[in-house]
Amino acid sequence: MTVTLADILSAAATIRGRADATPMAPSVFFEGRHGHPFWLKLEIAQPIGAFKLRGALNAVASLPPDAAGVTCCSTGNHGRGVAYAAQERGVRAVVCMSELVPRPKVEGIRALGAEVKIVGRSQDAAFAESERLARDEGLVAISPFDDPKVIAGQGTIGLEMLARCPELDTLLIPLSGGGLAAGVAAAAKAINPGIRCIGVTMDRGAAMYESLKAGKPVEVEEVESLADSLGGGIGLENQLTFSMCRDLLDDVVLVTEAEIYHALQMLYHEERLIAEGACVVGMAAVEAGKVDLTGPTGTILTGRNLDMDVFTRIVTGQDVTLGDTVIEGRPYAA
Repeated sequence: MTVTLADILSAAATIRGRADATPMAPSVFFEGRHGHPFWLKLEIAQPIGAFKLRGALNAVASLPPDAAGVTCCSTGNHGRGVAYAAQERGVRAVVCMSELVPRPKVEGIRALGAEVKIVGRSQDAAFAESERLARDEGLVAISPFDDPKVIAGQGTIGLEMLARCPELDTLLIPLSGGGLAAGVAAAAKAINPGIRCIGVTMDRGAAMYESLKAGKPVEVEEVESLADSLGGGIGLENQLTFSMCRDLLDDVVLVTEAEIYHALQMLYHEERLIAEGACVVGMAAVEAGKVDLTGPTGTILTGRNLDMDVFTRIVTGQDVTLGDTVIEGRPYAA
């Protein structure tokens, strides 16, 4: 089972006028710094502040008429998308989250009318609770990544990026459970088989990276990260995203918390943009010399639902504490 270009084109029709056509902005600074045109797909402009609305709207649109409601597990943005889509349709939504999810994301979901259940300290625990709700209360579970409708919805980003810049040589795609990476790469490679698609994630608790390395889905220990949206497992019974990422991604690159910290400073000071740590992993990989640009390149600023206190500490060069780890602060310097 996989997701095809036809599925993604169908999703584009479903979400049209509600979650599509976000801006794609050139980074003059990054082009000057690295010698090739560099584009930023601004999913931070979505109504919920994150790309996850695309997949959520596409999935909720396929609910049976008598559905009692929906449930999901989430590190924040998928839950926000499901809550928004459920509110629009007028059905109950229950979002299951771990204790590691930043409070602003939890509050943002509640503000959209969804119920929130905090369960354990891992995405796996939240997933188990959402599965229980689906089994015991008749809710429809919508995976944050391993769902064909969700993957197809996220894939519409790839359609839009290639339509805006058909000359793109490389896509740097934030990688977590793989819904975004699988969908975008499926769309991009269907249009241009030669395009390079690179998944980028943090170097601690990177479930898809470790699974691809092992040749099968594996569990990882989840830890706090500046790229908190990229946390969580991929599910040991993964049906779609593991195989799609394995077959479609040309490489997967890891970046450190210090590299994410610097890229967040750069995005703010040079581009005047506020975004989550997950958004800048592509830029961080290039800055750290872990990806060489070979032509016009695009990346996705996936969301803006962040802890502003932490963000303020970063852009002003202060230390940031993540659990038992301290990211040493430093003033921004290009």
